[in-house]
Amino acid sequence: MKYVIFIGDGMGDYPIDSLDGLTPLEAAPTPNLDWMAQGGITGRLATIPEGMTPGSDVAIMSLMGYNPQGILTGRGPLEALALKVPLAEDDLAFRLNLVTLSHDPELVIINHAAGDITNAEAKPLIEELNKKLPLTNGQKIYQGISYRHLFVWPNAPDSLPSIPPHDQLDKPLTPFIEAKEMAPLTALIRASWPILDSHPVNLDRAARNLPTANSIWLWAQGRPPKVNSYSQRWALTGVTVSAVDIIKGLGLATGLTPLTVEGATGGLQTNYLGKAQAAISALKDNYDLAIVHLEAPDETSHHGNLNQKLKAIENFDSLIVGPILDYLKASGSDFKILAACDHFTPLSLKTHSTDPVPFIIYDSRKSTRSGAQGYGERASAATGLFVSGGLELSRLFFGPEQTSITPY
Repeated sequence: MKYVIFIGDGMGDYPIDSLDGLTPLEAAPTPNLDWMAQGGITGRLATIPEGMTPGSDVAIMSLMGYNPQGILTGRGPLEALALKVPLAEDDLAFRLNLVTLSHDPELVIINHAAGDITNAEAKPLIEELNKKLPLTNGQKIYQGISYRHLFVWPNAPDSLPSIPPHDQLDKPLTPFIEAKEMAPLTALIRASWPILDSHPVNLDRAARNLPTANSIWLWAQGRPPKVNSYSQRWALTGVTVSAVDIIKGLGLATGLTPLTVEGATGGLQTNYLGKAQAAISALKDNYDLAIVHLEAPDETSHHGNLNQKLKAIENFDSLIVGPILDYLKASGSDFKILAACDHFTPLSLKTHSTDPVPFIIYDSRKSTRSGAQGYGERASAATGLFVSGGLELSRLFFGPEQTSITPY
């Protein structure tokens, strides 16, 4: 049996007037997802446990079949795993974003991704920050991908706040910067401004009318989770295929092998077919499971770009889901597919929400008529099936576990 989990990050949305009341997921052409929905099980899944923030770390851990409550403290340590940065027991790992700030007329984040700055541009910025920021007590920055980086703070206090930069787009930032509990982080954020403002990389980006990476933002801190692996739970081996370090880290934490795909950026112009081929090659190489993630729908949602979100969803279906589905159909092997978005990222909000997400489970061994005409928010809700979290989903998708060891 082969297993595939497709994750279209942030695809879920609300009805939009300009789409005649459809959501982007309902309006975009998705013949492969629709085919699986018509012949499989579809419903809604709660990926965000009550009391937890709707971050991708929480939501994707649920989609992977785990309960994030009590074991997931932030995405920072997951990205440390992906970057092979060892963490001591007292280390706190933060996600460090390169962002674009405006100081006129007031302080706001106008781009949480610094205009999707390239790896080559980010590298000298991170090197300069490590040299010139007032880092103390073993603090260090590690380069990740594009605007996403890692900050490790040994013996950091646990009381520091975590404010996602994509939640603060175009909103007044001064109340957060001046908050007393933010002071240790604010000192580093402010210290980054003169270092980055005058850097040749940013001068060049400004000359090309591109957003500059003129500030850092520290958030999503935590300590490493301890969970049982897929091998322990179901005797499965597997891979993750994603441009995003958080997915690679979640894979490593659960015993999966992260695959690197050249040209995979996490954006709309990513190497879609390269991701599909990497997953197909892994399944041919006797791996049991491939988790294939696309960040682009989420990124386009944060920027409030409807046309790009529609294109990202269409590309997900045609260039990732389609080729892998075609391979599985032709392989002669039994297979099961789980397809879902991890959370809603409504264009009207430009950030994540806690709405239950539409999901599909397709089993090649049987055709189960869900009654759904296709894959979308309302079609999935109309079936009446509701799954309460990652553990219930995992038993529905993978079946009984082979261990009773906890925690999950």
